[in-house]
Amino acid sequence: MINVLVTGAGGFIGTNLIDRLHRQKGVCVKQYHNGEDLPLLYEQLNDADIIYHLAGVNRPQNNEEFARVNRGLTELITNYLKEHHKTPKIVFSSSTQAELDIPYGLSKRAAEEVLKNYSNDTGAEVYIYRLPGVFGKWCKPHYNSVVATFCHELAHDRDIDIHDANKALDLVYIDDVVDSFMDCLDREKTEGKFYCDITQTFHTTVGELAQKLYEIKDMRKTLIIPDLSNKLTKYLYTTYLSYLAENNFSYSLPAHQDERGSLVELIKSHQAGQVFMSTSRKGVIRGNHYHHTKVEKFCVIKGVANIKLREIDSGEELITYMVSDQNIEMVDIPPGYTHSIENVTDDEIIVLFWANELFDPDNPDTFSLNVQPNENDEKKG
Repeated sequence: MINVLVTGAGGFIGTNLIDRLHRQKGVCVKQYHNGEDLPLLYEQLNDADIIYHLAGVNRPQNNEEFARVNRGLTELITNYLKEHHKTPKIVFSSSTQAELDIPYGLSKRAAEEVLKNYSNDTGAEVYIYRLPGVFGKWCKPHYNSVVATFCHELAHDRDIDIHDANKALDLVYIDDVVDSFMDCLDREKTEGKFYCDITQTFHTTVGELAQKLYEIKDMRKTLIIPDLSNKLTKYLYTTYLSYLAENNFSYSLPAHQDERGSLVELIKSHQAGQVFMSTSRKGVIRGNHYHHTKVEKFCVIKGVANIKLREIDSGEELITYMVSDQNIEMVDIPPGYTHSIENVTDDEIIVLFWANELFDPDNPDTFSLNVQPNENDEKKG
């Protein structure tokens, strides 16, 4: 059993780390929260095999608090450990601002020196992470994360203030931080090396960040999912959703109604096409058209339908698929095949569709042609 102590357990990083630690077999987690009595901290230090030292301040009411907490608490911990001949491994959450001669940066740099001296004096393993701006779920807005603040404001339908759109931002995602911290449970220290890096960081600007988040917010109107193959965009999308109010998780979609039934667009993507659904009344036939480049997939999720296809140059040779919700299957619609789908039940059917490209009214790539040919149809080439 590994005994783990997390200081600053109630903070953003601490909350995410503890959730992960609780799912790790063979680990016993103890927590020290800011403001708790020191005897509790001393008691927890006695049994700790590894300490994740996350406690600190970055926006105190006066600058003296920086040194008192960031350096002072670190010194208090290491002095107690040395006095009682304890050598637990320590993982320290520092900041890239430790490189700057500002009160916060100086206090973090001083805490790093305390930890390095503790390691040199005792041989204990120390891992120091100079983290850039960490973002993700549960980060407090209007505190020290521009991502959290922007996400919170946009999720609550408020515009964001941008003072310098070109200001550079270095960011790291909370799960990547936690992954690296978890690796420290079994990591062996390299002699003489204290500093560790998160393998995946992101470089952007305030303006680019705001643009991405506005696009994410507007998805409910445009239905266009951002390019999630971009890791920063993917993590920003996840983070943004975590700031929605609990009464704002759902949103309505416009339905296009006619005598056949309804059609609703669900999701669009410039990279992956679009997903939509339709309802059709008894006897309704949709389609009777073909595409040259666009391809589709049909999936009946309620009712029974007859899907018919015919290669546009094949005369009267029909391909028929009878599909129903009793055996969910996907039917591919290749290019150059005119196709239709008919409701063959007395009840309404519901069909999900996927197309590999967004519908473009100026270039729809959709040409009318009956699946069952008649003498009025012209031969298509």
